[in-house]
Amino acid sequence: MTRAWTLPLLFLLCGSAVAGTALGESPGRAAVILLVFVLLAVAHSPLVFPRSVSVEEARRLSAVDGRPIVFWRPGCRYCLRLRTRLGRHAHGLHWVDIWRDPAGAAEVRAVNGGDETVPTVFVAGRPYVNPDPRWVRARLSPPE
Repeated sequence: MTRAWTLPLLFLLCGSAVAGTALGESPGRAAVILLVFVLLAVAHSPLVFPRSVSVEEARRLSAVDGRPIVFWRPGCRYCLRLRTRLGRHAHGLHWVDIWRDPAGAAEVRAVNGGDETVPTVFVAGRPYVNPDPRWVRARLSPPE
C-alpha cells in the first residue's frame, strides 16, 4: 500500500520545498506553486480511482454483472487518462490496483509478455492493453 502513495507524497514534499523557497519572494506565488503540487499529488493518488478490489473479487463480480475489469496502478498517466475520460462511467468497471494485489500484477504480466503494462482491460475474459476510453465506455452501457 505504501508504494501507491510514494509518488503523491513525493509531489507534496517537493511542492512544499519549492513553495517554501518562493515564500520569501511572493506569498501568492508560493500558494499557487503549492496548489499545483497538491493537485498533482491528488491526481496521481489512489483517491481519484474507484475502490480497488482483488482480482478474485473482480472476476467474481464481472461474471455476475458482465462489467469489464481494469488493471491499473497509481502514478500511471495512461490509467489516469482512462479514469478521467471515463468520468462518472468509471464506477461501472471493476478496478484492480496491481501494486496492492500481487495476483492482479501476475495476471497483467501473463498477458503482456512479462511486462506490467497498464491499463489492461478485460472484457468478457479478453485482455485489451491501453484501450481507447471511448471504446471502454461503449462496453459499459448496452446500445440503445
